[in-house]
Amino acid sequence: MTHRNITDEFKAFLRHDSAGGVLLVFMTMVAMVLANSPFVGFYENFLATPVQVRIGDLDIAKPLLLWINDGLMAIFFFTIGLEIKREVLSGSLSSPSQVVLPGIAAIAGIAAPALIYLWFNGQDAVAIVGWAIPSATDIAFALGIFTLFGSRVPLSLKLFLLSVAIFDDIGAILIIALFYSSDLSTLSLIVAGSGLALLFTLNRLSVRSQAAYILVGMVVWVAVLKSGVHATLAGFAIAWFIPLKLENNNGQPMLPQLEQSLHPWVSFAILPLFAFANAGVSLTGVSLNALLNPVPLGIAAGLFVGKQVGIFGACWLAIKLGLAKLPEDASWMQFYAVTTLCGIGFTMSLFIGSLAFEAQGAAYMTDVKLGVLVGSLLSAVAGSILISWSQTSKNPKGEVE
Repeated sequence: MTHRNITDEFKAFLRHDSAGGVLLVFMTMVAMVLANSPFVGFYENFLATPVQVRIGDLDIAKPLLLWINDGLMAIFFFTIGLEIKREVLSGSLSSPSQVVLPGIAAIAGIAAPALIYLWFNGQDAVAIVGWAIPSATDIAFALGIFTLFGSRVPLSLKLFLLSVAIFDDIGAILIIALFYSSDLSTLSLIVAGSGLALLFTLNRLSVRSQAAYILVGMVVWVAVLKSGVHATLAGFAIAWFIPLKLENNNGQPMLPQLEQSLHPWVSFAILPLFAFANAGVSLTGVSLNALLNPVPLGIAAGLFVGKQVGIFGACWLAIKLGLAKLPEDASWMQFYAVTTLCGIGFTMSLFIGSLAFEAQGAAYMTDVKLGVLVGSLLSAVAGSILISWSQTSKNPKGEVE
């Protein structure tokens, strides 16, 4: 194979939906290897590297790990906000009939895992704060596995999975805002609110300069960072003030152009770096008994059992009651397989875990990582097997035999 052919093949891989998921898996494995090798000290010291930005009296000093979690992940949430706004105004969520089934699925997919987690940890005043950890779906991982099956799975199920993930992200953002923000600064919130008001004004005045929106957005992010509300929420809020159809100075619709520009950075840099920084779990002394501790067991069971039971059960009931329809050309087995993939909660689950147990030390975060990894792995393997089985169990009418 020539150099040009290799380059073309690599570019084609990067354009494939599964590429981001593959890179996430790779970086997770790298983090796991480093955390269980003689290089663990280098890995931990790298993440603890102090990084400081100071402009006059404004001083932001954090270890590299928190710059990744508070800074780069704000860009991730900004991209999510752009996608959600586009889908709500002109995409797959723009009509009520398209919203019902994924909306029901997302609500059940948040509630059922949380209840299972509480079943195991409801009596522990410290562990109970992690109730939201298994409620999130990692769309990069789930979609990466889904797309490996190509045309064998109806496109309608991909749209369903994407829509569920969008609602799921909205739910996660609300959870972070309501339950994982504390010690609020009134002055910082006023500055952030003023910044959002200025973004609204720029939007109403049809300002075409993307730089103006980005500059004001950075001020909003700093203000939210200092306010006690988690800084990633600033990214999501800012996205809603980016004009959808207004052309920028380059003659391109602003929101789609920003979304398209940021997508490769998020998929191939930000999320893999987040995985590298947060997935390193030391397995020293870890045994089956460690997994049976209430926190990791509650997370793993919430992801693997709660997600599929909650989503499939609620959707089955909604369809049987005539409130929604089964996605077009999909069998019940294929639909169940996709609900199982929703139990892959890697990125967002780890992120919520880092917020929930921020003050509890490394032991709790090890439990979080262990539970998330096991629950996500089980969901990925089971979902893949079910999709494979569904190819032989579907009759011409789409019913499972």
